[in-house]
Amino acid sequence: MNILFCLTPKEKVAYIYSDSTIRQALEKMQIYKYSAIPVLDRNGDYVNTISEGDLLWFIKEHKLDFSKTEDMSISNIPRSKNIESIKVDSKMGDIIDMFTQQNFVPVVDDFGAFIGIVTRKEIFNYMVQQMNIKEQIAQED
Repeated sequence: MNILFCLTPKEKVAYIYSDSTIRQALEKMQIYKYSAIPVLDRNGDYVNTISEGDLLWFIKEHKLDFSKTEDMSISNIPRSKNIESIKVDSKMGDIIDMFTQQNFVPVVDDFGAFIGIVTRKEIFNYMVQQMNIKEQIAQED
């Protein structure tokens, strides 16, 4: 099955730009209750994902006052994990292993443009649906 059936489109996903400030990133993550958020460039291409841990460790290590985060870009913050994107034509089996390490997988088109995410919840729902279908077929036999 194609991952498009489980895709949450870009229009429904909170994301930030690579030139966003630390404060903007933290505020958006707080509003949407995200622990990690996709980072895009201004062309809409997926760059990477930043986590609240990445931001908070950076603030702690540099002994930053929160007011200073208004002027500091997220672009130089080291990432604890490299969250790879997958192409839109990927199959479900291609991404199952990724969900043992992360809550979502960014999805890009053939040109690298971010088109949305597939969440762990959607994958679980898909798997439950597939199990229910198999059970129904077995009961009908």
